[in-house]
Amino acid sequence: MAKDHDEIWSEWQAAVNMTPAALKKWLDTEESKSVGDTQSGAKSSGKTGGGESTGHKSGHRIVEIKAKKKTELDEDDWEHMAKVVGYVNRHLKQRPKGDTGNTNWAYSLKNWGHDPAKD
Repeated sequence: MAKDHDEIWSEWQAAVNMTPAALKKWLDTEESKSVGDTQSGAKSSGKTGGGESTGHKSGHRIVEIKAKKKTELDEDDWEHMAKVVGYVNRHLKQRPKGDTGNTNWAYSLKNWGHDPAKD
């Protein structure tokens, strides 16, 4: 059963805990570009020519969505928001033991708009 917009909105607010400015700044870092899978399924090497990772693209889309009012969101936005919520929730369950501050796990979550240091 598909979730309604109010449920997605509520879960989105909890999952995406980075401001658009903080997320945009993060997406410009080498760490942000160093993680994730590209559309071809290959791991991103962080080097040019490797393609932008799915999470990195998602981060840019999140910035765009956060710039809109709830009433301005279209169905593609709602679908992406639900995808982000699902990713963040699944990834949080895979938290590695120990300090996660400078790990690919944390970097990947931040690409999807969630800073685990804020948990």
